Amino acid sequence: MPETALLNLAPAARLAGLAVVLALLPLSWVWLRQRQVGLAGRLAALTALTLFLTFDLVVFGAFTRLSDSGLGCPDWPGCYGQVSPFGAASDIHAAQSAAPGGPVTWSKAWIEMIHRYLAMTVGVLILVMAAASWRARRNLPFSPWWPTLTLLWVMVQGAFGKYTVTLKLYPAIVSAHLVGGLLLLVLLGVQHVRFQRSQGAGTWMLPGSTRRWAWWAAAVLAVQIVLGAWVSTNYAVLACTGFPQCNGQWWPDMDPSLGFTLLRALGEGGGGRGLTTQALVAIHMAHRLFALVAVLVLATLAWRLRRGALSRWSTALAVLLAAQVASGLSNVVLGWPLVAALGHSAGAAGLVLTLTLLLAGSARPLRLPQAQTGSWQKAPAS
Repeated sequence: MPETALLNLAPAARLAGLAVVLALLPLSWVWLRQRQVGLAGRLAALTALTLFLTFDLVVFGAFTRLSDSGLGCPDWPGCYGQVSPFGAASDIHAAQSAAPGGPVTWSKAWIEMIHRYLAMTVGVLILVMAAASWRARRNLPFSPWWPTLTLLWVMVQGAFGKYTVTLKLYPAIVSAHLVGGLLLLVLLGVQHVRFQRSQGAGTWMLPGSTRRWAWWAAAVLAVQIVLGAWVSTNYAVLACTGFPQCNGQWWPDMDPSLGFTLLRALGEGGGGRGLTTQALVAIHMAHRLFALVAVLVLATLAWRLRRGALSRWSTALAVLLAAQVASGLSNVVLGWPLVAALGHSAGAAGLVLTLTLLLAGSARPLRLPQAQTGSWQKAPAS
C-alpha cells in the first residue's frame, strides 16, 4: 500500500466547512419548526434531534469497526489529504490493487468518511447548543456548563478518533472511543430529560430501593460494555466457539495477564510478544462470565420496575436485554455475522440510553426560575 502521512491537516478547513453545511440542514429544520417558541424551546428540540443523531453515530461507528473500515482512509482527518474518497480515487485504487484484501478499499473508504461526516455534524450541533445555552442561560432548566461539558467531551472524542487512525487501531484507544461515544449519549440524554421535566413531563416516581438498584445496574452495564469493547477491539469474539462451553471446555486455558495488558498495539502482548490464543480466550471469557452478572442485575431491575407500576420501562429493559442475549449468542454460535454483531452494539447503546432516561427522569423535581414559567412550549421529541 502506498505510504501516506498519518496526520494530514490540509483538508481540515474544507472539512470544517462541509460540517457546517451538513449541520445547517437539521438546524434549519429545528429553527423553522420551532419558530413560534423562544430560544430555549428551540434548544429543547435541537437536543432531542442531536440525541437521535448521536445514537445513529454510535451505531454507525460500530458498523465502521465491524466492517473493518477503521483504516479505510489511512490518514486523518481527510482521506489521502482529500475531503472525500472521490478526490482520493487514485490513491485508493493503488492501495486496493496492492492489497485487495487490505484495509483500504473503495467501500471501506466511504464507510470511514461517512462516519467522520456524521461525527463532525454532531460536533457542530453540540457547538451551537453550547453557544446558544449561554445566551439563554437565564431560561434553561440546567447550567450552561452542562452543554459546555458535552462540547468538551466531543473534542475528546475527536482526539480518540484521530488516534484510532494514527495509532493503527490501538486497542485501548479504540475501546475508549467506543465507550466515549456512549458517554456522549448519556450527556445528551440527561439534557433532554431536563428539558422534558421543566415542562412537567418525563418525571416518574421511583422507590428509593429500586432507584439504587438502577444505579447498580448502570454500574454493572458500564463494566460489561468496557469488557465488550475490549473483546471487539481485540477481535476476540471467535476465540471461543460453542456455547455454553468454550472450545469444548467449561474452563479453557486462559492468559488474563497478557489479554488485559492495556498498553500494547493490536495483536501484540506485553514485551513485544504476540497475542496468544490463551490471551484472546481470557478476554472473551471475562465478557461472557460477567454477562451472567449483568443479565441477572438487569433482569431483576426489570422485575422491580414492573412491580412498581412502571411497565413501560420494564418492557423496554426486558426486550433490550433479551435482544442482547440473543445477539451475543448468535455472534458465537453463527460465527460473528455482521447483523448480529451490529445489533449487539446497538442494543448496548439502547440499554445505556434507557437507564440514562430512567434515572434522569426520576431525580428530584427541578426548581425553575420564575422567568421561565410559560415562556416556551414543550418541544416535540425527534
